[in-house]
Amino acid sequence: MRLEIDFNDEIGEVSQEDCTLVRELLFLAADKENVKEGTEVSITFVDNKRIQEINRDYRDKDQPTDVISFALEEMGEGEIAIIGDDVPKVLGDIIISIPRTREQAEEYGHSFARELGFLAVHGFLHLLGYDHMTKEDEDKMFSRQKEILEAYGLER
Repeated sequence: MRLEIDFNDEIGEVSQEDCTLVRELLFLAADKENVKEGTEVSITFVDNKRIQEINRDYRDKDQPTDVISFALEEMGEGEIAIIGDDVPKVLGDIIISIPRTREQAEEYGHSFARELGFLAVHGFLHLLGYDHMTKEDEDKMFSRQKEILEAYGLER
């Protein structure tokens, strides 16, 4: 299997169907991005209070958000890469606020599944190095997100 996903539902509100949706979408994204076989990622579902704590502690933004990604294999200054064929690639963690997902689905006028899928793919692309700090990077990332969501059948 190209991608190993570890799910953690801290609030007990995510259905098996929701996890299946996220799993299938990330499998599709991993295939499209040629992610190395056996790559690992974790997905944690939280409430607004918990994601606000994480946002405050790690991003200095004391407010809830929808999704946060932490790439584990980003190299910091002075760090040495561990490289080996038998070492699994660990992309990192994606943290999604389920209440915020519901709020945004209603705000944007589409389904919870579409918003959850969007946030999962968005977080996953961040782990792969995509960003939206510049207009050019934003166009590239959002175009890729749209392509993956549409290929899966999740359109706005």
